[in-house]
Amino acid sequence: MTCAYDFSLPGLSGDTIDLSAYRGRPLLIVNTASKCGFTPQYEDLQHLWSRYGRDYPEGLMIIGVPSNDFGQQEPGSSEDIKNFCHRNYGVSFPMTARQHVRGPETTPLFRWLDKQGGFLARPRWNFYKYLTDRDGNLANWFTPLAKPASNRVEEAVRKVLLDH
Repeated sequence: MTCAYDFSLPGLSGDTIDLSAYRGRPLLIVNTASKCGFTPQYEDLQHLWSRYGRDYPEGLMIIGVPSNDFGQQEPGSSEDIKNFCHRNYGVSFPMTARQHVRGPETTPLFRWLDKQGGFLARPRWNFYKYLTDRDGNLANWFTPLAKPASNRVEEAVRKVLLDH
């Protein structure tokens, strides 16, 4: 059976983000964009990362996946994206290079998320959020309207962190 840990993505800094390195940690995978009305959610994502992941070896891993698929709202280079996220929001969680999250060129990870979550979970805009459990299975997903610091999202994060 395939799980989230079976995928890797090119990193924003030219490295490879191999999700198997995070085996046993819940993942929050978010398709992001720098020029979107939801872009301020980077601040909440950084807050979640600081609170539940960054300093905890078994804590939450957040993976930002920039995409230019919706309204051409992520037009910059990897360097532009990295500088924007760090300068404006202090982003320190891993970010991938720009990926397609819908359409014929969809990255395999998002094809898998689509299959796991079903039609309604397919990203229809930036800042869809996909939460996996410690086994790498999709546990929950959220539309852009669910802010990362909302009670609904934080409760889901706490639940997967407590499940061993």
